[in-house]
Amino acid sequence: MTASRSTSESRAGWRWALGAALLMGALAAPAQTPLYGFVDGRGVAHLAPQPLDTRFEPLLRERGESRVRVPGKSIDRGSLLTWLEFAPEVKSLMPLMRQAAASSGLDVELLKAVIAVESGFRADQVSPAGAIGLMQLMPAAGERYATRGERASAPVETLLRDPRHNLTIGARMLADLWRRTGSIDAALAAWNAGEGRVRRAGNRVPDIAETRAHVHLVLELYWSLLQNSQSQRARSLRFASESSAPHPD
Repeated sequence: MTASRSTSESRAGWRWALGAALLMGALAAPAQTPLYGFVDGRGVAHLAPQPLDTRFEPLLRERGESRVRVPGKSIDRGSLLTWLEFAPEVKSLMPLMRQAAASSGLDVELLKAVIAVESGFRADQVSPAGAIGLMQLMPAAGERYATRGERASAPVETLLRDPRHNLTIGARMLADLWRRTGSIDAALAAWNAGEGRVRRAGNRVPDIAETRAHVHLVLELYWSLLQNSQSQRARSLRFASESSAPHPD
């Protein structure tokens, strides 16, 4: 599947913004100070202590937000990051994650964050609702996003129990949700709560506590993993104020 140009640019913007947050940390911003930012088309990262307009996204948490819980899942960002660094089951799946990321155009760090939250890297995980495998895919999603050749090779539920197919199909689904909803937070919300609820919320994260917590935790992990990899950096950095905030293009 080939991602559209606009989606690719959106993904690049998120990567630059995450690099900008890492640079901000190097400049010794207090950890409890909220930080918002975005990266414009010229690769300039704009940072501010409050969202000056709708382009500014939260990059650092406020005091008291160091732990985010997803209802029904006893995990938090700090413990997950430590575990993801050393767990042999994570390392053994890295080649498959890289392949799925390359085929879908997603970051491998995003796939790693989704898998950590969804299944804790347990390939045999089946939820009470029937979601299967590493990325916790429903059979209906497998039917929709598996290719004809994949469906011909084995029943969908068998495919979803195989780590390679689960990752490939799940990455394909997440990339398509991102393309159709227009943002990664809305795509993750659709993954958790269903695309219909996201559409009814105006392609935004719906006001559902579990979904908001789920999206928040996945994005926190994604941001942190990208920062740790230091694979993307903003070309330049600009601190914004009310008077200097750039106008939307």
